[in-house]
Amino acid sequence: MSSSKPIVAVIDYDRGNLHSVVRAFEAAGATVHLAKTADELKRASHVVLPGVGAYKDCMETFVATGLQDPVAAFIASGKPFLGICLGMQLLLERSFEFGVTQGLGILPGEVLPFPVNELPDESTLLKIPHMGWNSIHWQGKGHPLFAGIPSGTDFYFVHSFYCRPTDAADVIATCDYTGPYCAALARDNVMAVQFHPEKSQGAGQRLIHNFLGMGRG
Repeated sequence: MSSSKPIVAVIDYDRGNLHSVVRAFEAAGATVHLAKTADELKRASHVVLPGVGAYKDCMETFVATGLQDPVAAFIASGKPFLGICLGMQLLLERSFEFGVTQGLGILPGEVLPFPVNELPDESTLLKIPHMGWNSIHWQGKGHPLFAGIPSGTDFYFVHSFYCRPTDAADVIATCDYTGPYCAALARDNVMAVQFHPEKSQGAGQRLIHNFLGMGRG
């Protein structure tokens, strides 16, 4: 593995808790910069797409930055790419949050509300958003993103909608909230997590280290 520090571009489209993400990746040993242009993405060895807020507003802001094609080009380069929380949801084809909004379409699938209204006993209704610590469970043999992290480890979540990828093979971890749902997905060099690794203490920091170790031969 190369001894040089990974260069991480955190996509800045005026959405998300960027500073906590930047600090977490810096603490893991990366050189981190906020990226708003194609050139800033090209300079990176790794790219992170964070996000917090309403899907439609975030997608409109993302499109306005003109970063759709540069993000697609970075992913096509084969370098590691990580979506976090809403950044994971934006990678799919569409969301049903306040109508239908088209996403980036990097991976096939859609974003749906938790089906709390389908629970038969109102006393068992779970609060929305899903907020706080919850355990996630690997699918299959586990993914390198979770190397050294046991299945069943707790991570920190804050979200009201969940991802349903079209291809079950893209799901690398699940969580249970009103039923099992996709907590993390991956295909080739694209990875994404519904939880916040930057808020998940030791387990989150280990995941960030694992991500930074990818693509560095």
